[in-house]
Amino acid sequence: MSNIDSLLSRRCIKLVQGPGPDERQLDLILRAAMCAPDHGRLQPWRFKLIRGANVRALGELAIAARERPGTPLPEQKIAGVRAWLEKVPLLIAVACHIDHSNQKIPETERLLATGAAVTNMLNAAHQLGFGAFWSTGLGTYVEEVPETLGFDALDYHFMGFVSIGTPIHALGLPQRPEPAGFVSEWQAG
Repeated sequence: MSNIDSLLSRRCIKLVQGPGPDERQLDLILRAAMCAPDHGRLQPWRFKLIRGANVRALGELAIAARERPGTPLPEQKIAGVRAWLEKVPLLIAVACHIDHSNQKIPETERLLATGAAVTNMLNAAHQLGFGAFWSTGLGTYVEEVPETLGFDALDYHFMGFVSIGTPIHALGLPQRPEPAGFVSEWQAG
């Protein structure tokens, strides 16, 4: 498959199981992240690997963190989260480091660089034959979860989790819209 065919066939695959990437494959996925566009070479992306039983422990932490401020998840959602994470071999927590000493490059550009790094990871995982999914539902917006992972709100903008593993179900090619509906041409004058 050519690189462009691989890009055109990539899709989000939430339901994955083991095996996940081995150390060599994980290294390639992380190296792909380092190739992201990055204004000022700030390298703002930060990743935390969560594997095995720690994936399920993080899920329980996120569920409990939602309950404490009085915003518990519905029981059906809790059951879905537990069933999903039971099989996920690897989660990668994603955060953007905010270097407060650099006032030249806006935070938005740092977030974009981190998002580009994650996109490269998703594409690399796909090219290696894995399914991957970027989730912001697992306690991403509950301060306790990123803080437990070492990403305090002062120095980091937490951006969610990437799950990677072997797809549970074979999925066909994704349905994509035609680009023409999203593009227009600007002309001077």
